[in-house]
Amino acid sequence: MIEKGKISAFQMGIMMYPSVLATALLLVPSITAKHAERDLWLSPIWASSIGFLIVYIVYQLNKLYPKESIVEYSQHILGRIPGKLIGLIYLVFYLHINGIIIREYGEFVVSTTLLQTPMVMVLGSIVLVCAFAVRGGVEVLGRCAQFFMPGVTILFLLLIVLLIPDLHPKNMFPMMEHGLKPSFLGSVVPQGWFSEFMLISFLLPFLSDREKGMKWGMISVVAVMLLMVLTNFAILFLFGGVTGVLVYPVITAARYISLADFFEHLESIVMAIWVASAFVKISVFYYALVLGTSQWLNLVSYRPIVFPVGFLLVLFSLWVAPNLQELTHFLSTSDAPYLISVQIVIPILLLFIAFVRKKIQQKHEANK
Repeated sequence: MIEKGKISAFQMGIMMYPSVLATALLLVPSITAKHAERDLWLSPIWASSIGFLIVYIVYQLNKLYPKESIVEYSQHILGRIPGKLIGLIYLVFYLHINGIIIREYGEFVVSTTLLQTPMVMVLGSIVLVCAFAVRGGVEVLGRCAQFFMPGVTILFLLLIVLLIPDLHPKNMFPMMEHGLKPSFLGSVVPQGWFSEFMLISFLLPFLSDREKGMKWGMISVVAVMLLMVLTNFAILFLFGGVTGVLVYPVITAARYISLADFFEHLESIVMAIWVASAFVKISVFYYALVLGTSQWLNLVSYRPIVFPVGFLLVLFSLWVAPNLQELTHFLSTSDAPYLISVQIVIPILLLFIAFVRKKIQQKHEANK
């Protein structure tokens, strides 16, 4: 195996937690509100079904091929050439998606804090930091997530607690005025984010307690869903019907906090949450990309390609969209079908074909 490090199932779960939530918390409330309106708090609940489904599918595939990622076992399931093609699709996909994630990070930082800083400097600096973490291996990523995420979660919950005096629960009524359809439509975009649990395909082979992999994967899905619901409740109670027109509702909400003329202007807390979460998310996607690339090319180590791939990530982050408006439009329209088709449809087909092949093989062996 190219990777010699090991992580626990708990560490895998806590790595996936910011890998889905980091960008979702900033952008999903406003995107969801455009369709679900007052019922936006329901949308993450429907969307989480995709997370549970992909964790189950990937875990079943891992049971069949316990030491391999999807880039490797797709060749066993489909044959060398079709399997290589599937692997290439995933590599290009993760290069593009991580470019989008990095650009989201850069747009947020430049538009809210570093107004005069060139975009390429912000993008290059986060990729460089993540590159050192990725070179350290899966154990370093697991420990980084384990170190950052408890504090990040506590800070985020503290922000919501401080917002309580300004929250108005009446904004959620009338509930389900137009039935369940709006909340289902609002769940389409979060479904794309939940499909990112596909990343555990690259982490399950390195678990020290693989039998707990599905358990902690499911717990991570529940944790992501609950925090999304809580965030949507807070944003809805605070902004009501105008949520859909806000670009970054969470940081706008932080500006509302004012307690005893002392706790004010807490945007820096949101920035700290964002930077720490984005660091883990970019690193996990980055790791999956370089690991998958080295497996696809049959390299003995992924470390020599970390910095070249990082350079490509910076380029892709600059190419993915000309501005924030175009990027947001893509995320609210084409992104969900794009994510689901690659991270849900292909694994389902692979599991079905692997199951059929196994049944045929068992029948053949029984007839001998």
